[in-house]
Amino acid sequence: MTESPKAPRPHDGSGPLKVVPVRRYGTWALGVVVLVLLALLVRAFAGADIEYALVAKYFTASPILWGVWHTLELTLLAMCLGLALGVTAAVMRQSGNPVLRAVANGYTWLFRGTPLLVQLLIWFNLAIVFKTVEIPGLWSASMNSVMTPFVAALLGLGVNEGAYIAEIVRGGILSVDNGQREAAAAIGMSQGKLMKRIVLPQALRVIVPPLGNEFIALLKYSSLAFTISYSELLHSANKIYTANFKVIELLFTASLWYIVLTTVFTLLQQIVERRLGRGHNTQTKGFGRRLATNLMPPSWR
Repeated sequence: MTESPKAPRPHDGSGPLKVVPVRRYGTWALGVVVLVLLALLVRAFAGADIEYALVAKYFTASPILWGVWHTLELTLLAMCLGLALGVTAAVMRQSGNPVLRAVANGYTWLFRGTPLLVQLLIWFNLAIVFKTVEIPGLWSASMNSVMTPFVAALLGLGVNEGAYIAEIVRGGILSVDNGQREAAAAIGMSQGKLMKRIVLPQALRVIVPPLGNEFIALLKYSSLAFTISYSELLHSANKIYTANFKVIELLFTASLWYIVLTTVFTLLQQIVERRLGRGHNTQTKGFGRRLATNLMPPSWR
C-alpha cells in the first residue's frame, strides 16, 4: 500500500526562507539556438574567400579618410539646413495664418511622402526644368554648373530632413504645458519672446532624443549621395574596389567607419540628454515661481 504524499509543513520561523527561482527551460533553449546560429555565421565568414587584412589596411587609406571627411561635412551641413527648415516649418504650423500653415503642411507632406533617393535624383537633374539660375541684374549661371553633386546632395538631404525635424519640433512645442503660455501672455510677453524664452528651451528636452536619432540616420543616409557621384565614404570605397575587385573587403571597411561614427555621435547624444535632463526640473520650477510672483498682487508678495 503506497503512502499518500505528506502535506508541506508551514514554516516555523526558525530559519530564513529559501527562494527557488523559476526554471525557464524555453529561454535557455532559445539561447542555445541563437549561439549555434551565431557560431555557424562566424564559421561561414571565417571560411569565405575574404582578405580581412585588407580591411585594416584600407581603414586608414587616404581615399577612405577623404570619404569620411566628406561624409561628415555633408551630414553636418545638411543637418544645419534641416534644422533651419524644420524649426521654421514647425513654427509656421503653429501660426494663426492659414497660408503659412498650408505651406508648412504641404512641405512636410511632400518631402515625407517621396523617397529620399528620388529627391536626390530630381535635385541633380534640375537643369532639365530650369536651364539657368539668376539674381536679376546681378548674377546668372547655368543650372548644370550650379547644381554640382555636393549641392544636390546637400539640398536633397537637408530639405528632406527638414520635413522630419518639423514634426519632431512640433511635437516638442506641443509638449510644453499650455498654462505656461497663458501665464506668459498674462504678463504681456510677445509670441516671439514666448517661443524663444519659454517654449523652445523646455521643448529641447523632448526634441533632443529623436533629433539625435535623426542625425545618426542622416549620417547613414548620406551614402545615397553615391548615386549622384558625390565622393562620400561609400563612393570612395566603390572607386577602390572597382579597380582591385576586393568588393566585400572595402564594404566592410566602409561599414566599420559608419559604426565608429555612429558610436561617437550616440555617446555625444547621451551626454547632451543627461545635461538637459539634469537642469529641466530646476529650470521649470524656477520659471513657475517667477511667473507666480509676477502675477501676485503687490500686497501678497
